[in-house]
Amino acid sequence: MSEKQRSIEYLKGVGPERARLLKEELKITTIDDLLHFFPNRYIDRSQFHLINELPKNNSEVQIKGKITQIEILQQKRGKRMVAHFEDTSGKMDLIWFRGYKWIRENLKLNQSYIIFGRLNWFKGYVSMPHPEMELEINFNKSIKKLFYPIYPSTEKLIRSGISQRVIQKLVLNLIEMGGNFFSETLPKYVLDYYKLIDKNVALKEIHFPTSQKKLSQAQIRLKFEELIYIQLQLILKNQQRKRKIKGFLFSEIGSTLKNFYNHQLPYQLTSAQKRVIREIREDMGSGRQMNRLLQGDVGSGKTIVALFAILIAIENNFQACFVAPTEILAQQHFNSLRELLSDSKINLNLLTGSTKAKERKIINLGLENGTLPILIGTHAVFEENVRFKNLGLAIIDEQHRFGVAQRAKLWSKNTTPPHILVMTATPIPRTLAMSLYGDLDISLIDEMPPGRKPVKTIHKYDNNRLKVFQFIKEKIKEGQQIYVVYPLIEESEKLDFKDLMDGYESLSRSFPIPKYQISIVHGKMKADDKAYEMKRFAEGKTQIMVATTVIEVGVNIPNASVMIIESAERFGLSQLHQLRGRVGRGNEQSFCILMTGSKLSDDSKIRVQTMVKTNNGFEIAEVDLKLRGPGNILGTQQSGILRLKIADIVKDNKLLKMARELANKILKKDPKLENSDNQIIKKNLSNLQYESNIWNLIS
Repeated sequence: MSEKQRSIEYLKGVGPERARLLKEELKITTIDDLLHFFPNRYIDRSQFHLINELPKNNSEVQIKGKITQIEILQQKRGKRMVAHFEDTSGKMDLIWFRGYKWIRENLKLNQSYIIFGRLNWFKGYVSMPHPEMELEINFNKSIKKLFYPIYPSTEKLIRSGISQRVIQKLVLNLIEMGGNFFSETLPKYVLDYYKLIDKNVALKEIHFPTSQKKLSQAQIRLKFEELIYIQLQLILKNQQRKRKIKGFLFSEIGSTLKNFYNHQLPYQLTSAQKRVIREIREDMGSGRQMNRLLQGDVGSGKTIVALFAILIAIENNFQACFVAPTEILAQQHFNSLRELLSDSKINLNLLTGSTKAKERKIINLGLENGTLPILIGTHAVFEENVRFKNLGLAIIDEQHRFGVAQRAKLWSKNTTPPHILVMTATPIPRTLAMSLYGDLDISLIDEMPPGRKPVKTIHKYDNNRLKVFQFIKEKIKEGQQIYVVYPLIEESEKLDFKDLMDGYESLSRSFPIPKYQISIVHGKMKADDKAYEMKRFAEGKTQIMVATTVIEVGVNIPNASVMIIESAERFGLSQLHQLRGRVGRGNEQSFCILMTGSKLSDDSKIRVQTMVKTNNGFEIAEVDLKLRGPGNILGTQQSGILRLKIADIVKDNKLLKMARELANKILKKDPKLENSDNQIIKKNLSNLQYESNIWNLIS
C-alpha cells in the first residue's frame, strides 16, 4: 500500500476537512493510526429486547420491529417527530427533536428495523429519543456487530459532526476492505507458546468483536505486543548505555571506609543494607557508569547506604554531591552526614538557595581545588558556576521532584559522567518500577533497622475526640511529644486555614498554658517564624506541634511518638504513609491516629483500612496504584510517561511480568537478535521510533 493510500484523507468517508480534525484532535493521520485507535469500552448488542420486557431504567437497548405511523407534533418551542414503533409484544415511540426532515424522507413504514438507543421513561410510558436505525435486511448483510465499540473523543469532534457513529463507520469501512493490513509483529514461537491470535485478526476483533471470547483474545494479543516491545526497548537501552557510557573505575577500598565500618558505624547494618552496598560496590568497580535506583521506605536507612557510596568515591580521589528537592531535606541530610562523619576529618558543606554569597565563594573554591570532597545541596548545585575538580558520584534524593534537564546538568559536571544513585522513599510498586525505570538497575531496602517498633495505627471518628485528648495527656505525662496535622489543599485554602486555626484553639482550651506549650506551623507564616517554632519543638520546649503537611519532609524528632492526622480521609495513601514516617524514630512505641468524619467514601474507607492494616510501604503503594493509577502516584514529572494505547500496567500486571520475562529470555539467548526466528522483532524494533513519552524521563 502506497503512502497516499495509507493516508487517512483518502479513506472512504473522510476527506480533507475530517482528516485535519482527526489529526488535530486524535493524532490520527494514517489508516495504521486509525486501526491502532482502540475502543475504551463496548456496548453489547448481541441481545434483542421485547418492548413489554424492557428494563424500567434509562439503559441502552436493542429492539427489532417496524414503524406503523409517523407524526409531526407542535411543542412549546418548535416541533418534534414521533414514529410509532411496535414488535410482537407491544408498542413504543421513537422521537426526534432536530434533523428529522431528512430522517422523515428516508423512513420506510411497515418494514423490519433494528433500532438501538437509550430508553426514556415518563409517567409509565417508554420512548427512545434519536435512536440508531438500520433496516434488518442491511443489518444482516454487514459484519455482525455484536459489540459496538465506543472510542475516546473530544468536544470539538462531536461539535464538528464526527460522532461515535462516524468513527465506527470509518473503522468499519477500513475493515470491510478486507485483506491484511500488517505483516505479523511477533515470532511464530511466541504466538504458539502463549497461544496468541494473528495480528490482523486481533485488529479486526478489537474493533468489532464477533464474540466475548474473541474480544478477550484480541485484547491479550495486542496488550502483550505493546508491553513486550516496551520492555525490549528498555532492556536494550540499558545494555546500550552500559556498553557506551564508560564510568569511573573505583577499585580502591581503603582505610577510611574500613575504619568507618569498624569503629564509627552507630548501629548494625541490616542484611538488606549490606546487599545494596554490595550492589553499589560492584557497579562502581565495574568500569561502567552506575545508574541505580535505590528504593527504601521512610526510616529504612537509605542515608547510611548513600554514605558508603560517598566514602568509596572519596577513597578513589573523587568528589560526591548529594542533591535533595527542598532546603529542609538538604539540611537534614547535611546534619545526618556531619554527625556520622564527626570522628573523621572529611570536609563537607551545604549549598542551598539561601546560602550567602561569601559562603558560596568558599564552597566554589573548595569544589574547584578538591579540598571539599562532599557537597550536599538543593537545585543550587545544578548552577553553571558550581564546578567540581573531579565529581565521581551524584546522589539524587526523591528523584521524581527533579526534571530531566536538571539531572542532565549533573552529567556535564565532569568529562566522564559521574556514577548516579537515585533514591526514593516513595515506594513504587515493582510493576511500575519495571516499566518506568527499566533502564535503571533497581535496589531495594525491604527491612527496617533492628529495634524499630512498627507504628501502631488507629482509626477514630470525630466523636471520639475527647478520648484521643485524654490519650495525648497520658503520653505528654510520659515525656513524649505529639504532632497534630491538618490537610492543606490549595483549592480550599481558606477553609483549610480556618480548620487549622479552629483545631489550634480547641487544643489550646484542652491543653492550657503554662502546663502545656503548643507550637503551630503553617504556610502563611514567615520562614523565620516557622524555623523558630520547629526549633522549639525539636528542643522539647513545646509538647504539641500543630501543623499543615509542611512537616512531611520536616525535621527528625525521635521524641515525637504520636501523630494525629485530622480529616485523614482528605489525604492520599502515600501522603498518609509519609506523614506516619515522621514518628517511630525513637525507642518508644509510637502511634498514628487517623481522625475522620463518620461518612466516608468507598475509596476513603480502603485508604484508612490499608493504613491500619500494614506499615509496609510497598503494600500501600500497590493499593494506591489500584486506587489512583500510575499517573497520579508519580506526580507531574512522570504522569505522562506511560501513555499506553491498550495495556494498563495495573490491571495487566501479570501480562507485564510475562512480557518482561520473555524480553529478558530473548535478549539473553540472542543479544543482537540475529537468529532467523527473531528477525521479525529486529525489523519491528528498527521501525519503532523511541517514543518520547517513554524516554523523556531517562537521562
